[in-house]
Amino acid sequence: MQHQEKHQHYWDLGNVTAQLRASREVAHKVRHQGYIRELPSRAALEEILDGLRSALFPTHYGRPSLTDESIDYFVGNTLNTSLNVLAEQVRRALLFVGGQVELSETELHERATQITRDFAAQLPAIRAVLVSDLQAAFQGDPAASSVSEVLLCYPGTTAIIYYRLAHALFTLGAPLLARMISEIAHSSTGIDIHPGAQIGSSFFIDHGTGVVIGETAIIGQRVRLYQAVTLGAKRFPADENGALIKGNPRHPILEDDVIIYAGATILGRITIGHGSTIGGNVWLTQSVPADSNVTQAQMQTRNNEG
Repeated sequence: MQHQEKHQHYWDLGNVTAQLRASREVAHKVRHQGYIRELPSRAALEEILDGLRSALFPTHYGRPSLTDESIDYFVGNTLNTSLNVLAEQVRRALLFVGGQVELSETELHERATQITRDFAAQLPAIRAVLVSDLQAAFQGDPAASSVSEVLLCYPGTTAIIYYRLAHALFTLGAPLLARMISEIAHSSTGIDIHPGAQIGSSFFIDHGTGVVIGETAIIGQRVRLYQAVTLGAKRFPADENGALIKGNPRHPILEDDVIIYAGATILGRITIGHGSTIGGNVWLTQSVPADSNVTQAQMQTRNNEG
């Protein structure tokens, strides 16, 4: 004990601690609405995601030894555990939803329970869309030997699974939790998909590292992206006080059957017409009609002529 006190004095921890308190409480306070909040847990979310993946694809992410007799019990038990933990994380996250009146503890619990119940009801539909994504990957990649390989080995598949779960929570009213899930996927796959993006079925991200999809992007069906593709914003409008205007549509719209190759950057609220192909390393800030084929050489020629 004396040894510990000696080192506290040596590092002048009393003064440092006091200055940190002043920073927290006065000078640089960043607490939400000025209150200490019970934050959602990233570790709990990771456990929830493992459970949800196992419930959606039991023999791939759960237990390979499951039988026809035991699989329903495993799925039900796994879901029950995961949803109970999720409801508590939703409750915590609701404290950070802006633009709403302060809820009582009872109201928070009821709201979190309802969101979790609605989320659970969407899981069969989410799985159906995920199966279309798996089939798109298997059919679109000659290196894929099986759907099992796509599930177990493709980072794009992991990112899409997490995105579809996060998107459901985002639309149900738990945006902070959805963003945390997207960052878990980002950390493990290198693929950054904002949960607010709208993405149709049969979506395939090949290789995937460095892909960025912004909040207001809209992606149709049967779209394929390769690594390092950015669907981003071209500019960030500000209000009269200089604060960024949030939530306005600022990311691209990709119609059905679009393919975008590696390194392409698509910026702004532009539309890529259905059936179009955007070549590697293209920088595109204007809409293109359906069935276009845009290459880097074409863009360089167009820029030089302009």
